[in-house]
Amino acid sequence: MTGTVAAALNRTCFCVPVEPADVHEELARAGLGEAARRLSESHPGLFASQGVFVGREDVARMQAVVDAIEAVVALPAYQTAALADAPPIAAELPAHPAVLHGFDFHLGESGPRLIEINTNAGGIMLALAANRALHRGCGALWERPPAANSDRTPPDPGIDAALPEALWWMFVDVWQQARGGWPLNRIAIVDERPQEQYLYPEFELFAVLLRRHGVAVDIADPAELEFDGERLRRHGQAVDLVYNRCTDFYLEGAALAALQQAALARAVVLTPDPRAHALYANKRNLARMTDPERLAEWGVDRSVREVLLRAIPRTEIVRPEHAERLWAERKRLFFKPARGFGSRGSYRGDKLTRGRFEALLADDYVAQALVPPGARLPGAGAGDFRFDVRSWVYRGRTLLQAARVYRGQTTNFRTAGGGFAPLLQTPAADEGLAC
Repeated sequence: MTGTVAAALNRTCFCVPVEPADVHEELARAGLGEAARRLSESHPGLFASQGVFVGREDVARMQAVVDAIEAVVALPAYQTAALADAPPIAAELPAHPAVLHGFDFHLGESGPRLIEINTNAGGIMLALAANRALHRGCGALWERPPAANSDRTPPDPGIDAALPEALWWMFVDVWQQARGGWPLNRIAIVDERPQEQYLYPEFELFAVLLRRHGVAVDIADPAELEFDGERLRRHGQAVDLVYNRCTDFYLEGAALAALQQAALARAVVLTPDPRAHALYANKRNLARMTDPERLAEWGVDRSVREVLLRAIPRTEIVRPEHAERLWAERKRLFFKPARGFGSRGSYRGDKLTRGRFEALLADDYVAQALVPPGARLPGAGAGDFRFDVRSWVYRGRTLLQAARVYRGQTTNFRTAGGGFAPLLQTPAADEGLAC
């Protein structure tokens, strides 16, 4: 019921604008300073112009999906299967938690559908700024989806005012899981050519947050790192923990050689790491989690199987022997590289040429049942935007949710009026609604 209400509001309600000036002011308060002012010119599609409505039941269902995924990932049989599909480094690294998984959902009449999981999911600090900015207007009257409770994490920080502290605790928890009581002195936020990355402002926000807790922070290209056989270093300074934003998920490139060597030698704590990608983000896992016979064979509880099979669009590994069937069904499918991220290398089946289809048969792809994204009108007379919902998750607990609003085939953060959008939770069906 509330999902239907939310869909109607997303088509008709324009009274919850997100003002760019307010978002930039929130970023300035968080420590970006002059960089916040530049965002309005350099990142016109980073923040959506309106909030996005979501039904209360859908918020609960998304957390149920996260819980179900965590239950399956904990199974030894699942881990064996997932790690067998990954390069050896994934199985060779220790099993400590990884920061900020991104669970991406499309919302529709049948409820939330999990499209994919990412293990270096960006945007939480920027989405938080948009969320806080919405408190200034009509959005202050609306309820935010609450963070989920869990006995595996610290007390619920409540509405987003305490989220930065939860993010700091997250890094401390990763460190303590790996190193116990050793002091955490220096963190490196690592990505290739970091200052050229579109979400570089978020790296700066994380650096500000971590430095406030007395930790030295570098924002570094992996080529700047050196491993001396005992410690990972940048410009001679020992690095204790690497917050990994690289999309070379298995550290296979030459530029990541030092990071790979240090991780394998247990000389640095790396998060997220190749093991996390193999267990969560490799899209072959979605095929496993939509295979009812395999789930039953692994001993997955019936209630968990039902959640997964209802929420994850049917996914299969693309194999040459299934080529003719897949080509015939292509208009109902979305083709994604198993190790890919975002929209890179992904194709809607109805846009796929025969030549491209033949090429991906020889690559590592999955085919997923096509599920349309939600629709949001940014204002009276304006054309449709699409949106998905990202849940940022640590150890099974949702820290924040936000919509990503866009035009076109996939999220791009380059469309004026699109970008990160706060979620506004509709009341329960028996609470009434006025807008």
